[in-house]
Amino acid sequence: MHRCEVDRLDWRQTYWVPAVVSPERNWAGCPGCRKGARFVVHSQTFRASSEKFEVFDSQLSCLSWIMLNRAELSRTLPGVRVRAVALNRWLLGLE
Repeated sequence: MHRCEVDRLDWRQTYWVPAVVSPERNWAGCPGCRKGARFVVHSQTFRASSEKFEVFDSQLSCLSWIMLNRAELSRTLPGVRVRAVALNRWLLGLE
């Protein structure tokens, strides 16, 4: 899903996304970013993104995806913890 398509989602349901926070300036997972920058994880490239991401219908399915792909996520997103966060809270900057 692309970030501009978010308004097409059903607002009555909570959607979940895998997300990370940059631990340092110019972090290897996203060169050129600032410390504390928030990103979602692109499901096909396993890289930090602010535009493209996969949405999950439940927190459990998001956590399952994270666990299933943890080796690849550790390789492409070094030094961070990938968390399942509610998409609406992430978009508002609360997560």
